[in-house]
Amino acid sequence: MSSEPVVIDVANIGKCYEIYASPRDRLKQLIVPALRARLRRLANTPSGGPSANYFKEFWALRDVSFRVRRGETFGIIGRNGSGKSTLLQILAGTLAPTTGNVFVDGRIAALLELGSGFNPEFTGRENVFLNGQILGLSQKEVQARFEEIAGFADIGEFIEQPVKTYSSGMFVRLAFAVQAHIDASIVIIDEALAVGDIFFRQKCYARLARLRESGAAILLVSHAMTEIEQFCERAVLLDKGRALFIGPSTEATKHYYLVSKSVSPSTLQTAPASESLPKHSGDIANGAMPPVVFVDLASRPQIGNGKAKCLRMALCNSEGELCNSFRQGDTAVFLYEFQFLEDVSAPMCGIVIFNEKGVIVHGKNAWQDDSDIPAVGVVGSRIFCRQEVTLRLGPGEYTFELGLASVQESELMRRDAMSHNEWAATYTTVCVVTAAGRFSVDFAIRNGVSVLSHHGVADLPGSIAMEIVR
Repeated sequence: MSSEPVVIDVANIGKCYEIYASPRDRLKQLIVPALRARLRRLANTPSGGPSANYFKEFWALRDVSFRVRRGETFGIIGRNGSGKSTLLQILAGTLAPTTGNVFVDGRIAALLELGSGFNPEFTGRENVFLNGQILGLSQKEVQARFEEIAGFADIGEFIEQPVKTYSSGMFVRLAFAVQAHIDASIVIIDEALAVGDIFFRQKCYARLARLRESGAAILLVSHAMTEIEQFCERAVLLDKGRALFIGPSTEATKHYYLVSKSVSPSTLQTAPASESLPKHSGDIANGAMPPVVFVDLASRPQIGNGKAKCLRMALCNSEGELCNSFRQGDTAVFLYEFQFLEDVSAPMCGIVIFNEKGVIVHGKNAWQDDSDIPAVGVVGSRIFCRQEVTLRLGPGEYTFELGLASVQESELMRRDAMSHNEWAATYTTVCVVTAAGRFSVDFAIRNGVSVLSHHGVADLPGSIAMEIVR
């Protein structure tokens, strides 16, 4: 790869936006500096120091540099607001940098806003010809590729219907098909592959693989780290407009998982360092608190019947260290505490874990875990929960919610004889903190190398036996 020519050279680029508090300040900025300069010229006086501005500077990008070579697939990752879209617009030529220089050698297919050149009143066929010519193809070239484009989009007879009648999925299919067939030497993709069904996404990746084999450079922006690791050789991690890391994609994704949301110091509570992490219910009952930093949740929105509130939480690894970046198979320790505002009978804690699509991948409370449940939580007292979960999950980002529920003491007494449906009909939600926190799961490590322990969301128990029969 190092012998291939450079097709994109980004050198110390920055992008600054002027933020005005009001339209009046924008008007002042247009008029006042020019007026002052004119008065100085009339008075034949030298210009003084820098004049006052009526705006605040916001740097969406600062001092970002990297190179992409022919045939390379390069990832651009970062959280929302990190500067990814601004960088792509500069590379595509729709936005000029404030500082630095960008060199681009070749025709660009920028899949930033799919279908932005489509006319909703035109048919799909007409829009293929219109968009193709906007992207630099001649009428004859579009004609020669039309059947291939239509076949890739696979929308059938709708190709002859106005695109205003299309579903969003059909619209994206046709738009991507046009962009993917203009023989660009540089392809820029901004989350475009997150749309459409899985079969269409597989077709898109196969097309991109062929483009890469033909020598096209591909820039891929995605929040799916598995896509970045599997498809890209290198990646740049952006955070608050700066490049935190540039290098192999597997290393870039590890750094991405370590970039967590900032927590205000005022929301943190630190337990005494002399205390040990509670290992069993006896330690918890005695009030032992771990030597970790807790996030104060008392002021966070909470759902419930008003009989309790969640005070604080922490997420740790198996060693009791504050952690929100794990590997497949690691143990996550959720520590959280509720205070009773009224007497609550048979209180039970639990958590629910969601994947990035909002699907519940795990949920368990003390009843389901067959844990000891106190008969009552007295007003003014607190209940502290330590919940361990083995993260046999697919790589990705997850969120979790914390909850406290209750049943009548009489129901607790016949716990062993109750079915799930009976329990579900009798329990009461006391307090729930939605989106209480987040964590990430990365590939497992075996023998010092990164491996994928399983495919899919969950690692189900089971075994494989093979035998060769002759």
